[in-house]
Amino acid sequence: MVSGVYTGTIKTLAIDAKARLVPSDPASTSEKAPDLRVIVSGVEIGAAWRRTSKDDRTYHSVKLDDPSFTAPIYANLFEGDNGEFALIWSR
Repeated sequence: MVSGVYTGTIKTLAIDAKARLVPSDPASTSEKAPDLRVIVSGVEIGAAWRRTSKDDRTYHSVKLDDPSFTAPIYANLFEGDNGEFALIWSR
């Protein structure tokens, strides 16, 4: 993460895309506005909201959606003990 921007690769059996999670427009006044936007090849494919776990650990709840998906993908972005981030999928 550099200046609030997360970069990496979203990789599954069907997807292999370089992605950036960039801060959302700070001018938004909506409580439901995401904290980050997920960008792939210049196109927004999702959003992320900052959350705090029961054990007081900060993470981002991520929703990815694209017309090529049969349904939205939900995941959580956590920082590991080594300082690297992992996107953990849920179904």
